[in-house]
Amino acid sequence: MSINSSTVQGDVSKEKLMQDLQLVVSDAEELLRMTAGQAGDKVSAARERIQDSLGAARARLAVAEDLMLERTREAARATDDYVHDNPWRAVGIGACLGLVVGVLISRGR
Repeated sequence: MSINSSTVQGDVSKEKLMQDLQLVVSDAEELLRMTAGQAGDKVSAARERIQDSLGAARARLAVAEDLMLERTREAARATDDYVHDNPWRAVGIGACLGLVVGVLISRGR
């Protein structure tokens, strides 16, 4: 099992990006609702293009969310397998991390 910090940071930044994109999509939908009463060919054409783009963005977001969830499940399974295969090593790693956290907390006082 090898989970490095860049993988974790990449997953966090992807999650943040997905949240930001969802916010943009919801804001664009709100804008479309607010301009629903606007008339004109150009406005109608722009609204249709935006609606198509929003539909495509929603579909891509759903796929990205599914992929991220699957990767999270795989990481959890790998961690679980590692702990089951190496219980004493996992206990040792946990104890070391606990010691480090304890030292850091005691220094802060």
